[in-house]
Formats: sequence, C-alpha cells, structure tokens
Amino acid sequence: MKRAYSRLIAVCAVLLMTAMAGAAQDFSKKYELGAGGHINIHSVSGDVTITGYNGSTVVVTAVKTGRDRDRVEVEDLSSGDRIDLRSRYPERCNCDASVNFTVQVPRGVKYSFDKISSASGDIKISGVTGDINGRSASGDVTIEEVEGSISASSASGDVRVNRAVGTVNARSASGDVEVDLAGINGAGSMEFTSASGNVRVKAPADLDAEVEMSCTSGDLKTDFALSVNEPEHGSHRSAHGRLGSGARYLKIRSSSGSVSLMRN
Repeated sequence: MKRAYSRLIAVCAVLLMTAMAGAAQDFSKKYELGAGGHINIHSVSGDVTITGYNGSTVVVTAVKTGRDRDRVEVEDLSSGDRIDLRSRYPERCNCDASVNFTVQVPRGVKYSFDKISSASGDIKISGVTGDINGRSASGDVTIEEVEGSISASSASGDVRVNRAVGTVNARSASGDVEVDLAGINGAGSMEFTSASGNVRVKAPADLDAEVEMSCTSGDLKTDFALSVNEPEHGSHRSAHGRLGSGARYLKIRSSSGSVSLMRN
C-alpha cells in the first residue's frame, strides 16, 4: 500500500512539473536582430518586461495565465529587421486570460522600441539603448537605466523614468510622474505632465533649457534659478526662466497635483 501511494505521489509530481514547464513555454523564440532593428510588443492584458543582458540574440518568452488561457494566442508578425509580437483574442471574447511578455536584448546594442504597450498591464524597461516608446492604458510604466529618446505614458497609472540619459517625455492622465535625468543629450524639447497627480523631476545642475512650470492645485518647488509666481489669491502657481543658453524647451505641469524641479 505504501509503495502504491509513493508511486502515485511520484506520478503527480511529474504531471505537475510537466504542466509548469508547459506554462513557462507558451511562447519562446530567439531572433537575430542587428543594431537599428525595430521591436514592437503589444499585450492586451498582461505585463511587458524588457531588459538588457549579455547575449547576442533577442530572446522573447510569453506566459499565458487565466481560466481561458488556451483561447489566447501569441501572434508573431516579425519579418526582416522587425520583431512584432502581440496577444490575439477571439472576437467578442470576454476572456479571463493574460499574456505576460519577457524580452531580453543584447546590452549596448541600439534598437528602436517603436511601440511597447499593454492595454491592461505594467510596462518595465531597463538597461537598454535606443528610441523607446512605452505605453499602458491601465498600468504603471517604469523605465530605468536607459539611453536614447524616451517617451513614456499611462492613461491610468504612475510613470517613472529613473537614471535616464537622453531626451525624455513622460505623462500620465491619472497618476504620478517621476523623472530622474542622469544626463541630457540632443536639443529636443521635453515635457512632463499629469492631469491628476504629482510631477517630480530631477535634472543635472548644468541643465540647459527654457523652463516653464505650472500647477493649478498643489505646491511648486524648485532649486534652479527660476522666477516663481505665487499669487496671494488663487491656487495657480508657475515658474519660468532660461537656464544656460536655453538649448531646449522644458515643460512641467500638473492640473491637480504638485510639481517640482530639483538638482540631482
């Protein structure tokens, strides 16, 4: 009896491990993508995580979760110098299913991340180089230790860009925006805004920009040499001024929240 019970436990363990392995390999593929190649990843429901690693190929894995996971597919439209992946659901399907994408790209190789997006999930990008466009309709967007032209946005979530080098634009319709600029390249304009949330920006002490800050309802704080306007009546606050030669335009605004521009 004990031997039969042990065999049953062993069989169950094998079945469980097989199921787990299958779930972890819903989609897995390596791509030979040279510098300047394009990467597009879209998840209807699920997170998208992109990280730099010490390898030579772009490695993409996707894991499906939820009761209706078998009804959802990973659609690969990649060709030439473009990786294009998305989650595909049946028409008029109120499916309980999500697809989480994980992407590893060779560290230091410049790519164009044309559209990294999720309708309902978080976007996380770190340790990569290139032009980045990260969007979430309902989730947080976090971009860290990247270099290039960066655009990050969320309709309903927080947006964080940390230790970035390049030109950055970040916005949220309903959430906080936090940006830490380790360095600024190029002369492109930068804008950091939130309709309903705080906007906090850190920039190098030698920031070279024409700056405009404003908030309708909240505090305004800066340690740069800007002219601050705080009226005795009303809640609208603003600040403006030219730093250095004013090589670029920098706008920081919140409709309902506080704004700050501080030296890092």
